Amino acid sequence: MNNIFGRDTAPQPDNRPKSSSRLREIFAVSLKLGLTSFGGPVAHLGYFREEYVRRRKWIDERDYGELVALCQFLPGPASSQVGMGIGMMRGGVAGALLAWAGFTLPSVALMILFALLLQTFDASGAGWIHGLKIAAVAVVAQAVLGMGRSLAPDRTRAAIAVLAACAVLLGQTAFSQISVIAAAAVAGMILYRKTQADSVPGLRVPIGKKFAACCLIAFFALLALLPLLRSVVDNEALNLFDGFYRSGALVFGGGHVVLPLLEREVVPTGFVNASDFLSGYAAAQAVPGPLFTFAAYLGMIGGGWSGALICTVAVFLPAFLLVAGALPFWSRVNRSPGIRAAVKGANAAVVGILLAALYDPVWISAVGSSADFALAALLFVLLNFCKLPAWAIAAAGAAVGELFGLLF
Repeated sequence: MNNIFGRDTAPQPDNRPKSSSRLREIFAVSLKLGLTSFGGPVAHLGYFREEYVRRRKWIDERDYGELVALCQFLPGPASSQVGMGIGMMRGGVAGALLAWAGFTLPSVALMILFALLLQTFDASGAGWIHGLKIAAVAVVAQAVLGMGRSLAPDRTRAAIAVLAACAVLLGQTAFSQISVIAAAAVAGMILYRKTQADSVPGLRVPIGKKFAACCLIAFFALLALLPLLRSVVDNEALNLFDGFYRSGALVFGGGHVVLPLLEREVVPTGFVNASDFLSGYAAAQAVPGPLFTFAAYLGMIGGGWSGALICTVAVFLPAFLLVAGALPFWSRVNRSPGIRAAVKGANAAVVGILLAALYDPVWISAVGSSADFALAALLFVLLNFCKLPAWAIAAAGAAVGELFGLLF
């Protein structure tokens, strides 16, 4: 029998647990991962493979690899999208939502608590806050280096990255980053149009193509219509939803890229000041779960509980719509040389955008003395060469920053 989501194929015998217990299991397992998954998106994918593929066998190695490839291809938080995809493949739309909630809520709660701490105590001049900002320098520098190696490994893409950084720094407008990504995608289609793609089998999901198409239409409709509605309706909640939705929809290449996108939405408008912005970003490195929960902190700082809810939902909504919309069509899209070439150009551009963010606001807000530079360099070495986790770097930065504050 067809389900309400327009399943396109006849149902197969299902020996898995009944629907309600299966959904409870999805939430419980994802919650455990949300409480214990430190280390950023690459580490998250390792935790997911261990839990979902090797231990529980909810998905096999081939399908897991294809799902990871899809989520790397799409804009958005890759690890969260993989979790949503596994939840969707096991429990439909409800499974995707529960997998997202379990993996995300612990980090959201911790980031809101950090925002409340800053609001309760005046920590604007505290040494540990300054240390967190310096830790952010090391984290973003490491992200730029790592992403550059994988997304801009040749001379052409490195040139695209540098030009994108220059364009963003010299033309800081609300649409500069969107324009740079679009231009780089066009350049990628021209320069890499001969890219070949392997034929791959499709992923099996219990949703139909009609529902998937509706999700894709909703994704693009919100991306196009929210800015128009914002221009004619003066409403703070709408402004927040538009800014955070657009940021979540345009993050290619990894969670760190959300930093410059969100900074352009909240700092120039005065919703969050630059100091609080950078402190929260550094603190986000020290909590488990996805980096996108930084949005909950920003919403709490600038708009209280309602702001935290709006910002969190808005920044993750594009990820859900894209995963639900793309899964049934992935095998066909993955064979398109033009699409793959455009993504190569766009990914190179996001390396440049993150490089620009390393300078402004990260570097200029944190490094003001030789001692600051020395600490940033030390933390970078510990992170990039000694392989300390990002949460340990954030904790070390805060501790040394507090010590500096007491001594100097």
